[in-house]
Amino acid sequence: MLKSFKPFSLLLMALLAALSLPGCSEKQQQGKAPAPKKVELVYVEWATEVASTNVVRAVLEQQGYKVTVTPVSAAAMWQAVASDDADGMVAAWLPTTHAHYLKKVKDKVKDLGPNLEGTRIGLVVPDYVTIDSINDLNANAERFNHRIIGIDPGAGLMSKTEKVIKEYGLDFKLVEGSGATMVAALADAIDRQQWIVVTGWTPHWKFARWKLKYLDDPKNVYGKSGEIHTVVRLGLKQDMPKVYRILDRFHWSPQEMMALMEKNRHKGADPYENAKQWVADHPDRVKEWTD
Repeated sequence: MLKSFKPFSLLLMALLAALSLPGCSEKQQQGKAPAPKKVELVYVEWATEVASTNVVRAVLEQQGYKVTVTPVSAAAMWQAVASDDADGMVAAWLPTTHAHYLKKVKDKVKDLGPNLEGTRIGLVVPDYVTIDSINDLNANAERFNHRIIGIDPGAGLMSKTEKVIKEYGLDFKLVEGSGATMVAALADAIDRQQWIVVTGWTPHWKFARWKLKYLDDPKNVYGKSGEIHTVVRLGLKQDMPKVYRILDRFHWSPQEMMALMEKNRHKGADPYENAKQWVADHPDRVKEWTD
C-alpha cells in the first residue's frame, strides 16, 4: 500500500513545485502583463517644448511605457539628464542658446542631434515699430520705457540678451518673467499700438497671430539659425534601447510644431490631449520614429 502511494505523492509534490516556479504562477498563467517601464523626461516650459515633449510622451505611452514629464529651468533640465535623474529631453537649443549648459556636462550626456531645424532667437518688436536694428534701441529708449520684456531667468535666451545689453551698451533693463507673461505684455502693447521689445524665438505661434519682426543683430550676439536637439543620459541605450531608438529617430518640422502650438494656445486647451490627438492623426509620421 505504501509502495503504491509513494510514486503518487512524489508526483504531486513535483507538480506543486513546478507551479511555484517563476513563470508558472496563477497570475502569470492568466497572461498578466509586466508593469510598464518608467521614462522620465524634463523640459523648459516654452511653447515649443511643451508641444514636442508631450508628443514624445504620447508616442512612448503608445508603445507601452509610463512617462513622467517635468517642467524645470534650463539649468535644471541639463543637470537632471547629466546626473541620471531624468532619461532625456527634446528641448536643447543649440548651438547657441544652450551652448554653455552643454559645455558643462558634455561628458555626462549623449547628444542625439537635431529633432527640429530652423530655430532663431533675438529681440522682437511689432512691425509698426519704425526701427530695424538693435543699434537703434538707445535712441528710442523712452518709447520702450527702457525695458526689454524677457522670460524665465534661467533660459539661455536671457543670458544671451544680457550679453546683448552689454555688447551694445543698451540703457535698458531686462525684465524677468515667463513665456506667458512675455506674450501677455506683447498682446497688451499691440492692442494699444505701443512700442515694445521682447525676447523672442522661432518657432512660436505669436508670429502667426501678429505681424512681428526681429531686430537686426549686427554683432551677431544671438547667432544665426539653430536647431533643437534631443539629449539623453549616457546609460539609456543599454537600459531601454527601444526608448533610445525612438528618441533618436524623433524629428519633425517647424510647420508641424507650430500647428500643434496654435491648438495649445487656446483657452482651456490641454497640451497632452492635443499631443495624443496629433499622434493619432499622423500615424505615418509616428511610424518613422517607432518602426
